[in-house]
Amino acid sequence: MITLQNKIAIVTGANSGIGKGIAQKFVQLGARVVLFGRNAETLERTQQEIGAENTLIVQGDVTSTEDLQGLFKTTVSRFGKIDILVANAGVAEQIGIEEVTEEKFDYLVDINYRGLFFTLKYAIDYLNQNASVILISSCAAQMTFINHSVYSSTKAAVLKLAQNASYDLAKKLIRVNSISPGYIETPIFSTALSNNPEYLKEQSAYIPLKRIGTPEDIANTAAFLASEEASYITGADIKVDGGITASFPII
Repeated sequence: MITLQNKIAIVTGANSGIGKGIAQKFVQLGARVVLFGRNAETLERTQQEIGAENTLIVQGDVTSTEDLQGLFKTTVSRFGKIDILVANAGVAEQIGIEEVTEEKFDYLVDINYRGLFFTLKYAIDYLNQNASVILISSCAAQMTFINHSVYSSTKAAVLKLAQNASYDLAKKLIRVNSISPGYIETPIFSTALSNNPEYLKEQSAYIPLKRIGTPEDIANTAAFLASEEASYITGADIKVDGGITASFPII
């Protein structure tokens, strides 16, 4: 049975969706979880739902070096260690390459890749030996979607970061893996496709398991990777997508 008893975890982007689901699962399995995100109101709402006795809110932005360093210092000061890091903070937007402005490009890259990269970098000095790092990528990193050039590129960068970092950090016995979600029922997913509901309907029909995923599907996978049951797994990417990556292209 998977347990995270006495583990200290950080989840970025814990306000809602996948991050919230992961934080909730970790607490259910015995961990204490630091909830990191930009929006204080939604963080407090998440904490109320999960339980304040096993969570700590740290408000901040992954694009801020100061906020990231403060996150890790605060966590270690409060709990004495960090066993698990889930770098989940991210944004999605469906936009054609011809419509991409420099500002929009920088916005997506700064949060989805640069912010995630430095989340990992600044965590290294604080992570316990045998710690587990989980980076949230996307099936979009390995598939072709219309109007996803920037988003897909950032998630492909995350995928390669996990693979390379797993080698770099193996000497510290720190495991680094990634999860590539498919279509998941989250606010970010709904927002990204709000202007094109027919696209979602069309793509959903191709999912072999015939359903949209839930944050709990991702949380269950994250819990496994964070646990001792996955102690010999590093540098791996686990697709949690209902089989859609394996099924494309359909000829």
